[in-house]
Amino acid sequence: MAYSVRQHWFSNLRGDILAGLVVALALIPEAIAFSIIAGVDPKVGLYASFCIAVVTAFAGGRPAMISAATGAMALLMVTLVKEHGLQYLLAASVLCGALQIVCGYLKLGSLMRFVSRSVVTGFVNALAILIFMAQLPELIGVTWHVYAMTAAGLAIIYLFPYITRAIPSPLVCIVSLTAVSMALGLNIHTVGDMGELPDSLPLFLLPDVPLNLQTLAIIFPYSAAMAVVGLLESLMTATIVDEFTDTSSDKNRECKGQGLANIVAACLGGMAGCAMIGQSVINVKSGGRTRLSTLIAGVVLLILVVFLGPWVSQIPMAALVSVMIMVSIGTFSWDSIRNLRTYPLSTNVVMIATVVVVVFTHNLAIGVLVGVLLSALFFANKVGQVLFIGSEADESGIQRTYSVVGQVFFASSTRFNAAFDFREVVQKVVIDVSRAHFWDITAVNALDKVVIKFRREGTNVEVIGLNEASATLMDRFAVHDKPEAVEKLMDH
Repeated sequence: MAYSVRQHWFSNLRGDILAGLVVALALIPEAIAFSIIAGVDPKVGLYASFCIAVVTAFAGGRPAMISAATGAMALLMVTLVKEHGLQYLLAASVLCGALQIVCGYLKLGSLMRFVSRSVVTGFVNALAILIFMAQLPELIGVTWHVYAMTAAGLAIIYLFPYITRAIPSPLVCIVSLTAVSMALGLNIHTVGDMGELPDSLPLFLLPDVPLNLQTLAIIFPYSAAMAVVGLLESLMTATIVDEFTDTSSDKNRECKGQGLANIVAACLGGMAGCAMIGQSVINVKSGGRTRLSTLIAGVVLLILVVFLGPWVSQIPMAALVSVMIMVSIGTFSWDSIRNLRTYPLSTNVVMIATVVVVVFTHNLAIGVLVGVLLSALFFANKVGQVLFIGSEADESGIQRTYSVVGQVFFASSTRFNAAFDFREVVQKVVIDVSRAHFWDITAVNALDKVVIKFRREGTNVEVIGLNEASATLMDRFAVHDKPEAVEKLMDH
């Protein structure tokens, strides 16, 4: 127990503390921006980011991952806030958290194994593009000072590690550019221009909504959508952080942790959130490795906005834009571009489709769903091709044996039916399926059709070699060995 606590909390003190500081600074403008998207006061996003980061530090399943208020969740809240107000949003966030906890106990986190590598790569590339696109408003229609500050920030981020890696270069970038901006009195966009920072600690209050079925009918569609999108983004981000750190995480615990965090955040006046790939990448690249980095990020965020607001409001947005551009460059999988020539066409199509759908819809759930469906279709088509049916007649020409090798299911059933010669005149046909597997009702129906067609031609048919699983499926659904069913089928 003592070893586990030390490993998950105190095995990387300096790296976690410094990384947490960087992430806290980078979280502030994001939280304010997402609050504006959702149509609520900036403090709703800031309180949410503090609460979610702190709770997931303890309850989450992926150490060093950063969870807070996010744009993907904010987009889902716009209509609810506009039509019913903040209190209904808080109630929807509580229900969203409850649904996510249920998903954790149902072990739905294990569904991540159905997400292919090409979908994950597409998801990562799309997020990198979206992160970069989100910085463009800060770089369009501005003075040359902003471009100079941004370029200086990128130079610091990429060159400072050659001097020392003891301090994360993004932190040096933010502090240095803030000092220069204040010293020269530059008239450029700052964090303070994004919105007013809160000046008090959050209070615990239950959402002020009627507890009846009408309220449930209003908030449930939003809560369900937020729960799905939140878990999807969190589990995908956890997978990416797993790869960055070469460690594993508990996906089902992450579901429960995200749910608990959203409930607590809503009761403290914050909106629902989820994992943030950009901030998680900043954390890992800045040296964060344990739960302490996530806790530091949340606690320092609250301290900065409540107690050091006047100083934080002076941070130039150009400094944070530099950090986020670094994140987008570091997040994008450049290998996926180089591998387009060597990878199979189906893999490339899945990856590109995921990127295109996510970027154009700004909806991560839809993009990943499209990617997963395409992966499933390509896989089914590929497995459906792995079917061989050979035949051999005995010396007398009285009997022909068909040997089926491979998988028989909806994608290969047509090939299965086409492999038999129903016009050949033989007394008996043996169908040997000892090296085949029947997976679904379509496969059962295909075998029924073959057997019944042969019998119509007056041929005796015997099916041999069914494995236990296939035999069970045949017993339940096949009709070729049930005379009364065959008669009805032949009558029709």
